[in-house]
Amino acid sequence: MALYNFKKIMVVPSAKDFIDLTLSKTQRKTPTVIHKHYQIHRIRQFYMRKVKYTQQNYHDRLTQIITDFPKLDDIHPFYADLMNVLYDKDHYKLALGQINIAKNLIDNVAKDYVRLMKYGDSLYRCKQLKRAALGRMCTIIKRQKQSLEYLEQVRQHLSRLPTIDPNTRTLLLCGYPNVGKSSFINKVTRADVEVQPYAFTTKSLFVGHMDYKYLRWQVVDTPGILDHPLEERNTIEMQAITALAHLRAAVLYVMDVSEQCGHCLEEQLELFQNIKPLFANKPLIIVANKCDVKRISELSEENQKMFADLEADGFPVIETSTLTEEGVIQVKTEACDRLLAHRVETKMKGNKVNDILNRLHLALPAKRDSKERPPFIPEGALRRKNRMEVDVPKRKLEKDLEMELGDDYVLDLQKYWDLMNPSEKYDKIPEIWEGHNIADYIDPDIMKKLQQLEEEEELRQAAGEYDSDSESEDEEMAGIRQLAQQIREKKKLKMLESKEKDTQGPRMPRTAKKVQRKKLEKEMSDLGLDMTDKNEAHYVTQARRSRSVTRKRKREESEPPTSVARSRSSSRTPRDVSGLRDAKMVKKTKTMMKKAQRKMNRLGRKGEGDRHVFDLKPKHLFSGKRKSGTTQRR
Repeated sequence: MALYNFKKIMVVPSAKDFIDLTLSKTQRKTPTVIHKHYQIHRIRQFYMRKVKYTQQNYHDRLTQIITDFPKLDDIHPFYADLMNVLYDKDHYKLALGQINIAKNLIDNVAKDYVRLMKYGDSLYRCKQLKRAALGRMCTIIKRQKQSLEYLEQVRQHLSRLPTIDPNTRTLLLCGYPNVGKSSFINKVTRADVEVQPYAFTTKSLFVGHMDYKYLRWQVVDTPGILDHPLEERNTIEMQAITALAHLRAAVLYVMDVSEQCGHCLEEQLELFQNIKPLFANKPLIIVANKCDVKRISELSEENQKMFADLEADGFPVIETSTLTEEGVIQVKTEACDRLLAHRVETKMKGNKVNDILNRLHLALPAKRDSKERPPFIPEGALRRKNRMEVDVPKRKLEKDLEMELGDDYVLDLQKYWDLMNPSEKYDKIPEIWEGHNIADYIDPDIMKKLQQLEEEEELRQAAGEYDSDSESEDEEMAGIRQLAQQIREKKKLKMLESKEKDTQGPRMPRTAKKVQRKKLEKEMSDLGLDMTDKNEAHYVTQARRSRSVTRKRKREESEPPTSVARSRSSSRTPRDVSGLRDAKMVKKTKTMMKKAQRKMNRLGRKGEGDRHVFDLKPKHLFSGKRKSGTTQRR
């Protein structure tokens, strides 16, 4: 925005909120305790301070409102006329004037009551004067209820207005409703204006931005205009008229050649002739839209003659289609070039350009000989240029495939892998195997090494390195094998015996059965083991140790209890005195315990962070007489 940032206007409170905010701030920010035995000048000063503080708060807030809102005489004529169309200039000025009068009245009330308070001779009279002063100020604000509500609505609407710079390079779209203006702005800019197949979808000005020749351009989409007198046009149409009248822009008059908008070409041309005075001193292009439905060459001779007459008058006619994007870039380029040339021409006619031209010197170098020195262009750049000029079909990108297939599209990047064997493209390759990164162990020569290992294995097998020599076993090994076979057979027999037992009875927990030493030694000797001189063996020492552990210690007899009360536990002492020497020491430990508990007790109390209403009825709000008929404290 060139002169004003309407989004930074402060919120305008309603009359009731205004009063509540100001009085509560006065209550919080000024002293609240006064006694009748104080000196009279102290009492006067106490109530004067409240009156002055309230007046200052009202004054500051009202001044902020008046200064925040733009003054129609100071801003650009485009914004002044737009605000007149949207909000009614007279109503707007009247509301701000009422706020200014209210500010002056509040200042006068405060000044009068402060003067009266200087003659107050008691606390009661000073207090009544303070009440009267605050009451009159609040009454003045209550009377401004409608003005404050109107200004808040204006503020909200102003903050939603698009940011239009009246002085920058601008393209302005205008024409009948539903001819394709919003579709055009969506194509050439990053704007997202709603497009619907009915008239007056666009009800206000919309702005989009684009770049052309490294410059920033704004494109303004206006609501549709109907062909009737200016006095009969509504607020929506007047916004478009205001933009056409005040913005220095290239005008794109959009016409619907197919007549699908509901207005024939004669009506569209009639509207063009009616608003033609607004196009004065502005570059103008006629955009014949929807050429994908019907072209100018397909029209009747009368309609073709209309467009030929327009071109004869110097208005270029360009056929476009926002659906197929045909001619859209041409219209954008043509309009931007014409506007740039028009702006340069306008500046050259002004007086400022002479001061600049006097300081410029254009040097024109003269030829030193007749030899031609063409520019050097690298071969690679020439080849690329030739490739761009030849209409070679472009490689389909993933984006194009996605647009074609729609929901059936699946992103497949493995098809671009460059492998020696194309059939391996879709093999599953784990990245991590048993905690190791597979990429760290990839060897490019692994197939070659594998072939060498296989050849070496074949040579070893041919040499008989893996043949087993069954005759080489001695008698000792044969005996060990026979003994192992006997142990396996015995184990199988034991398992069969346990299976044949009665398993339907009650299950008892398994306990380790004690095996007699003689029985164990007999069984082992039958199996061929030598069991002589085994007194220091592990199983013998373990049996000896387990026998000594299981032997129970005899309990000492205790003295019989002397009384029934002490019969439960005569030996156990209370926990709080166990380990303490005497009563003095017990007392000292209890003192230490209380001291250590103090911090926890303090942390457990209620604090200022707890949700608690300390005073349900504050005295300064509920004491004193109240007049009949009201229960509000203000």
